[in-house]
Amino acid sequence: MPQTNVKVEVVLSEELRRELEAIVRSKSSPIGKVRKARILLLADEDRREGRRPDWYISEQVGVSLRQICRIRQQFMREGVSATLGRKQRSDAGTQRKFDGVAEARLVALCCSEPPQGRQRWSLRLLVSELERLEVVADVCVETVRQCLKKIASSHGERSASASRKGTGHASSRASKKSSTSTTKRTTCAGR
Repeated sequence: MPQTNVKVEVVLSEELRRELEAIVRSKSSPIGKVRKARILLLADEDRREGRRPDWYISEQVGVSLRQICRIRQQFMREGVSATLGRKQRSDAGTQRKFDGVAEARLVALCCSEPPQGRQRWSLRLLVSELERLEVVADVCVETVRQCLKKIASSHGERSASASRKGTGHASSRASKKSSTSTTKRTTCAGR
């Protein structure tokens, strides 16, 4: 098993150093890429001023000592392009379970009458019914829950939190002013 706490020396060629300095100076580079480029430049053993210690790099760049160690190790294992770039997500090519048609069928199913002996549709009942109707081949309860949650926060609904609340008599500014600006006290006849 390789040791993870062994300090890896970063030695940059003159061409690579110029490339990293250009990334740091660029105003259009992503901040994560700039941060990693600065770490590699400060960790370079062949710097004219000498390599900076990790605690100094940590303070200058604003990252932990462990992250500096990981960036050095990744640079030595995979090279500069893999170190500066973002990792591809492992589930990036995974196809969605629910497309628009399946979502529409799920909504229609939720709005329909529940099975005999049930008051409402549960997530498990919805999953089994979707599989029985062959809307989807295989789906889990969490996928159905997330789909319903997304659908429930409809943009056009009046009760959605982004919609403006209805104003009634009690909530209008004029009625608040008029009810609080009276000078005479009124007494209730029932007291």
